[in-house]
Amino acid sequence: MILFWIVVGILITGAILAVSLVTTAKAYDYKHKVDPPPSKEEEQPHQ
Repeated sequence: MILFWIVVGILITGAILAVSLVTTAKAYDYKHKVDPPPSKEEEQPHQ
């Protein structure tokens, strides 16, 4: 009976590891968009 719970624990751990690896791989594949740097006129405060 204890062997059954060990196998269940290993399967759950493996499933969580697989899902985390898939989501991490998708996160690294995502291309982030960055706004262009502000121009010189926008950097100076208005007086």
